[in-house]
Amino acid sequence: MVRPVERDDRASWEPLWAGYNAFYGRSGPTALPAEVIDVTWRRFFDAYEPVHALVAEGDDGRLLGLVHYLYHRSTISIAPTCYLQDLFTDDQARGKGVGRALIEAVYDRAREAGSSRVYWLTHETNERAMILYDQVATKSGFQVYRKAL
Repeated sequence: MVRPVERDDRASWEPLWAGYNAFYGRSGPTALPAEVIDVTWRRFFDAYEPVHALVAEGDDGRLLGLVHYLYHRSTISIAPTCYLQDLFTDDQARGKGVGRALIEAVYDRAREAGSSRVYWLTHETNERAMILYDQVATKSGFQVYRKAL
């Protein structure tokens, strides 16, 4: 079952969030500061923030995955664009449709919000996830450039 995250989910959400961040090299000395985690969590419940969170819950009530997404304006569309920022599934739940269900739930919410598209990024080494992504979306062909400030 995919549903919006609830305030009581923090203790179950946090290990999934830590797993996601560890995958991208943010653990130990490079872990996100507690303040960033706290602010991120509070944003999910702030009606003035465009950041949203959904979780996948197993039959036993255990959280199996998370997805965070946000809406932003675009210069090429009047409708809001939906950016799927974070997607993570517990190791034991991989390959069982949890990631697909979370992505589809974001698609549903983006449609309801009038979004013209949903997009996301992944690291080029995330081959296992890209097997799913190639089934549920199309590659844009764009390369990402960034500069840390």
